[in-house]
Amino acid sequence: MRAVIQRVTDARVTVEGDVTGAIEQGLVVLLGVGKEDNSKDVAYLAEKVCNLRIFEDENEKMNLSLRDIGGSLLVVSQFTLYGDVRKGRRPGFEGAASPDRANALYEEFVEACQALGVKVDTGKFQTHMQVALVNDGPVTILLDSKKLF
Repeated sequence: MRAVIQRVTDARVTVEGDVTGAIEQGLVVLLGVGKEDNSKDVAYLAEKVCNLRIFEDENEKMNLSLRDIGGSLLVVSQFTLYGDVRKGRRPGFEGAASPDRANALYEEFVEACQALGVKVDTGKFQTHMQVALVNDGPVTILLDSKKLF
């Protein structure tokens, strides 16, 4: 699994004019599922995201996690994180999981984060979405459950 994590002061996702998810202080997680991913990848990434110490403490040091500050997650599926553009200019998505498999692991990720005590809002899987956010810092972190980066 791959994730682009952005620390935000607020964010929302809209589908066909309707807001499907919105948060205030927290993290936006753009989540991609690879065809080799499984429940171990979900558990690793959920634990990592919910406990990343990327919020500032009283000394303005990144020392607090999402759970420490009582923040929320906005999780948005994004298969394009598995876009391969090493050849040519058009991305290939051979590494992305099938929609059924990706949706199951996406939902499992959301449930795993909720089980860690985090409030989670979401986009709508396999739809065209608009994501609006205010990146705080800016702080953006890349994660890969296979630890490729």
